[in-house]
Amino acid sequence: MVELAEAVSAIRAGQIVGMPTDTVYGLAVDPNQPAAVGSLFEAKRRDTSTPLVILVSNFEDAGEWGRFSDRARVDVIAHWPGALTLVVEAVAPLPPGIGDPTSNTVGIRSPDHPIAIGLLDLVGPLAVTSANLSGRPPAGEHFAATSIFGEAVAVYLESDGEVASASTVVDYTQDPPVVLRQGGVQI
Repeated sequence: MVELAEAVSAIRAGQIVGMPTDTVYGLAVDPNQPAAVGSLFEAKRRDTSTPLVILVSNFEDAGEWGRFSDRARVDVIAHWPGALTLVVEAVAPLPPGIGDPTSNTVGIRSPDHPIAIGLLDLVGPLAVTSANLSGRPPAGEHFAATSIFGEAVAVYLESDGEVASASTVVDYTQDPPVVLRQGGVQI
């Protein structure tokens, strides 16, 4: 797929890529390129105090970013790939803009979307956020994202136009885990 190859090149070049997920349309960058992460915050007009999450294609990649409790592992097995973002303890110092350095936590999710998984398989974990200006409703598909961000995003991968709810976000660093945002997965 030519589009996917273009997205891979853009990610590696430190550019923003628009990508469909199983929830809302997202914007992605390489989490290990600080300039790319900064450009994503700038494009969204988002304060850096609201960190980005990491999308992964598999649990092995997730383990490179976070430590998963037994309870978190059970929920990963039940809901990944899918609309569950787990907030877990970070395994190493996080790049700026990723996770919460104060609490040493990071949000991680594996999306249930073939294009998203295909991109993640090719480039590895990505720092991702919803495609919207900060404080506004997220775009559900690539046409809406294009109208918001224009050329600030290097490549827009096509979406099927279906709009789903945002992911459920659960903090697994607390016992019992705490639901921070209720989305499509009931925990």
